[in-house]
Amino acid sequence: MSSKLFNVADIFGEDVFNDSVMQERLPKKIYKKLKDTIGEGRELDLETADVIAHEMKEWAIEKGATHYTHWFQPLTGFTAEKHDSFISAPLPNGKVLMSFSGKELIKGEPDASSFPSGGLRATFEARGYTAWDCTSPAFVRKDAAGAILCIPTAFCSYTGEALDEKTPLLRSMEAVNKEALRLLRLFGNTTSKKVTPSVGPEQEYFLVDADKFLQRKDLIYTGRTLFGAMPPKGQELDDHYFGTIRQKIAGFMKDVNEELWKLGVAAKTQHNEVAPAQHELAPIYAEANIAVDHNQIIMKTLKKVACQHGLKCLLHEKPFAGVNGSGKHNNWSITTDDGINLLEPGKTPHENVQFLLVLSCILKAVDIHADLLRESAADPGNDHRLGANEAPPAIISVFLGEQLEDVVEQLISTGEATRSLKGGKLDTGVATLPDLTKDATDRNRTSPFAFTGNKFEFRMVGSRDSIAGPNVVLNTIVAEAFAEACDILETAEDFEMAVHDLIKEYLMKHQRIIFNGNGYSDEWVAEAERRGLPNIKSMVEAVPALTTDKAVGLFRRFHVFTKAELASRAEIKYENYAKAINIEARAMCDISAKQIIPAVVKYTKSLADTVLSVREAGADTSVQAELLTETTRLLKETKAAFTALSAVAVEATEKEEGKEQAEFYHFTVVPAMKALREPVDQLEMLVDKQMWPMPSYGDLLFEV
Repeated sequence: MSSKLFNVADIFGEDVFNDSVMQERLPKKIYKKLKDTIGEGRELDLETADVIAHEMKEWAIEKGATHYTHWFQPLTGFTAEKHDSFISAPLPNGKVLMSFSGKELIKGEPDASSFPSGGLRATFEARGYTAWDCTSPAFVRKDAAGAILCIPTAFCSYTGEALDEKTPLLRSMEAVNKEALRLLRLFGNTTSKKVTPSVGPEQEYFLVDADKFLQRKDLIYTGRTLFGAMPPKGQELDDHYFGTIRQKIAGFMKDVNEELWKLGVAAKTQHNEVAPAQHELAPIYAEANIAVDHNQIIMKTLKKVACQHGLKCLLHEKPFAGVNGSGKHNNWSITTDDGINLLEPGKTPHENVQFLLVLSCILKAVDIHADLLRESAADPGNDHRLGANEAPPAIISVFLGEQLEDVVEQLISTGEATRSLKGGKLDTGVATLPDLTKDATDRNRTSPFAFTGNKFEFRMVGSRDSIAGPNVVLNTIVAEAFAEACDILETAEDFEMAVHDLIKEYLMKHQRIIFNGNGYSDEWVAEAERRGLPNIKSMVEAVPALTTDKAVGLFRRFHVFTKAELASRAEIKYENYAKAINIEARAMCDISAKQIIPAVVKYTKSLADTVLSVREAGADTSVQAELLTETTRLLKETKAAFTALSAVAVEATEKEEGKEQAEFYHFTVVPAMKALREPVDQLEMLVDKQMWPMPSYGDLLFEV
């Protein structure tokens, strides 16, 4: 835990082999070759890689590094690494040399057989490769293992299939770059050479006391509370959101920021979130693949620093029932290498034809591929959030705001937009306050895909998920829409007329996806059904979107996924869901049998002894007897629900792995888990707190 003062500008990126370090340490010729490789997507030759590897090693050793690792992101949702030291074979004099070659930098060979592959690799087929992603800078991470040089890499099988999150992301970035440049050229832009999706993910998380965490097997095994009655106070008063940050939490945040800044992560915003013990950290935007890497670093850092402060960081989407869960708002935009944001509407968006075409293409993409976008945010934890009046609904819609909706309505109704709504001034009614410029559009926190000025905010992503998957989908579906628009416009005799007609056509065909109202309302559910929008309520119901003919054709066209890679990911998602629910069900049974039922039995004995003692003393025992009767009734319900859950949990393991098993867990095991939780939570409100076997919600949420 750090207490020293520091200047952010002095420490920012000090543990990153970034552009300034490379420019300083690499020969000019080598530096230029690397920059050309990054800028133009060319392959790096081994001679150049040798020079870079040597300088990277020397720099890392100066930082205290003894080992290096190819840091990659397999289909577990987490990162993976294997550490190798820099030492070479001992010399005759007993000393060793420290070496690191270009070959070692460019390619690694971890065992691929033990990572999820969804059938792409047999268990006996172990070979896999990691390949350096030179667009994401290497960094030195310092922890109990010492200092490790981490080299961001992609991970693929011996036969070339993607076994990770990063490879498809890089493919999708190439796709949207190619098609966006085609679109820009149509509008006379000959200077922009590259278009890159930029992402700024807002990370929500909970902090709880580490000692109390260790007293809850459900948190240890699953990351969320499987039992727990609501405390007298939750988030009703809205007093935690943006409230004063408590000193212990402030100290934690200070150390998180310092570590992140050293690693080049531009941590920008921190605040208390809606639920008690919930907080948020948001970085400045970065190119999509770097943003993905940085978000993994953020999650790892939050967990590590929390332990140093006697805390535990919970990244589960719904660690506590009854209060808001955690998401990760994925702010997405597309920008050129010379600073043009394609989602910037300007002061008069009705006159900005290029923006209107981009907007109409995105609306088309989201409407056609709403199922894929929904699936990209699907995980077992998100099933507790989406559509539960705290996160976006499970129905995909697009919020544009009053200004753009007005422009869209003009184009649809008359074929021409002649005005844009203005924001005006904000009148506070206080003479001493300055006049404030008011945006033309309010925000909508209930929308899953909201336009927020010059970007789209995809608000469905789960708090512990990699943001790679959602951005793969966003990049690819937008690339498709751009490509289809360019196919039409590139052959048009009258470009201005053709683009005008195409914008109107797309808006008319896909206006059903636009919704600016309350996404939490029952009325919207009914309206969405009338519009024909899909309402995909669970992860199990979302996964089939990956393997439709539409999805296969989309991803194959842009070389993002093969049909086999899509099938493997669907299989992995079904397996992950089944395994997650299996662990939760077994944990509930274990906690019930070994902790809750014995504690309640002990309490009922105490009550029975009290009834007998009070009766012998000649006093009224009606209250004690009533408590005993109610507790015994709930104990009986608990035992029956425990028996039922134990039986279906065993039955689930006998189902065929994949879709059938996942569906059984969702439609049969999950309801049995709910049936067990209900009497247990009622018992918690009756049983003596000293006898209850675990810390309560009040202990966890309000005693940090």
